[in-house]
Amino acid sequence: MTTLTEWLRDPSPKSRVQARVGQSYLGWLRFRRNPLAMAGALIVLLLIVLAAFAPLIAPHDPIAQDLSQRLLPPGTPGYLMGTDEFGRDILSRIIYGSRVTLYIVTMVAVTAPLFGLLVGTVAGYAGGWVDQVLMRITDIFLAFPKLILALALVAVLGPGIENAVLAIALTSWPPYARMSRAETLTVRNADYIAAVRLQGAGPVRVIWGHVMPMCMSSVVIRVTLDMAGVILTAAGLGFLGLGVQPPLPEWGMMISSGRKFLTDFWWVATMPGLAIFVVSLGFNLLGDGLRDVLDPRSAGK
Repeated sequence: MTTLTEWLRDPSPKSRVQARVGQSYLGWLRFRRNPLAMAGALIVLLLIVLAAFAPLIAPHDPIAQDLSQRLLPPGTPGYLMGTDEFGRDILSRIIYGSRVTLYIVTMVAVTAPLFGLLVGTVAGYAGGWVDQVLMRITDIFLAFPKLILALALVAVLGPGIENAVLAIALTSWPPYARMSRAETLTVRNADYIAAVRLQGAGPVRVIWGHVMPMCMSSVVIRVTLDMAGVILTAAGLGFLGLGVQPPLPEWGMMISSGRKFLTDFWWVATMPGLAIFVVSLGFNLLGDGLRDVLDPRSAGK
């Protein structure tokens, strides 16, 4: 173990693999020293475990109705978080709802940031009229509030989880484009970019192989911090009936169905609301921890 630690901490790595693995190890040590970041990572990991093993963890069928067990309070034997107006176990519905949340988060995270990164790096590297056209399109999307634009898109496309993901992704890429363009402008005239061009590299190779990697750390941080907003937007669409459709469990839709019982049967809407709060907090804490690790200015701390 001591030899491995010394190999990872070697200030003069002998290979590219050793340098990258050692850098990741030092980043993990900095991340581990942040208790809030570790708490956020545990919450996100718990979300992934619940989504992956929902059929094994959930005590009841999340869709099956039993009107004889409707609106049971939390703590009732067999129903830890109580039941809803149809006698469905709220805990089971929250566990299965984590699958919907994780699906939306994953699909948005692999589409919007990549598209925004491509638009921003191309605009920043090309400059001129290409930059003007791409940035004005970006400004048009930024001019509308994200939730309002997502509502308009879903209203046109129709309700459903696929359309909700598409609407959220289409409203989430402009900040990544702006951020990537700003970072591209700072490196496009760097000496190493000029050296690559002198070696015969074309614009595509320069952008893909040398500009985009410089923007990735900022994109990863922004993605993690934006996931809380994505969850809230998805919950808002579900609350309005424009996201996941019944009888599938979704946290926003569960809050919408339980709001009419809020004064007498508070747990129907409160439990999924707490789930949204905890998961959003976890992503925010994780994003703050990753920012401390991936920010080059804090690398030596």
